[in-house]
Order: sequence, then C-alpha cells, then structure tokens
Amino acid sequence: MSTTDIIGSGWKFPIRTNVKGGISCSSGPTRVQDAIWIILSTSLGERQMRETFGAGVNNYVFQSNSDMVRAQLAAAVSSALAQWEPRIQQVNVSVQQGSQPSQVLIVIDYQISSTNELFNLVYPLYLQEGVG
Repeated sequence: MSTTDIIGSGWKFPIRTNVKGGISCSSGPTRVQDAIWIILSTSLGERQMRETFGAGVNNYVFQSNSDMVRAQLAAAVSSALAQWEPRIQQVNVSVQQGSQPSQVLIVIDYQISSTNELFNLVYPLYLQEGVG
C-alpha cells in the first residue's frame, strides 16, 4: 500500500494547468500540505455549505502584532486543523514575528498519522496592509 492509497490524490492548490494542458494534481504528503494551506486560506463563512470550514486567519488582519494576538491566532489554527484535517497529528503551531513589523509567520509542525512522517509548513500573514 502506497502513501497515495492512504493519503489520496486530487487537484493541486491553487488550481492550475500542467505542461500537457491538464489539471495539476498532488498526492502523498504534498496533498496534505495543500489541504492545510486551503484550511488556512479560507475565511470562516466563505463556503456556503460549510460555514465553519477554515481557520479564520483573515479575521486577524488589522489587529496589533502583540503576544496576545499571536497566541489567539495559534489557538485558532490549532483548532481548525484538529477539526478539518484528520490525516495529521498536530505536533506544534506557533506564530512568530516576521521580518517586517506587520508580518507574522504561522509555523506548523505536523505528523502524518498513517506514515508517521514529520513535516513543517510556514504560512506568512500580514496583519496590517502596506506596513512593512
């Protein structure tokens, strides 16, 4: 049994064409990473049939880059991943100050449950537009 059988395969995110003119696909660990990226990129209420899908990270735009806001953001991401991505065991979610005053980096260390492989994903987020 391969990781594709366990994890699955599907369209790559964002949807794009490949060199043959077909839809690009992802499978294995890349498929899980794409799914996490989709959860983080989706605003709460954005999907009409699943209004609670997503992490709601865009709700933190225009908030201060404080320790309290970063802790709330990390908790929101942890909760969303626990609810919407059953293929992973979450190891750690932290939100760190980025290279610019308005930037934070959401750092997710996770383990794929079926294979026990460890991975890391960094999702950049700007809390204030145009401030850098």
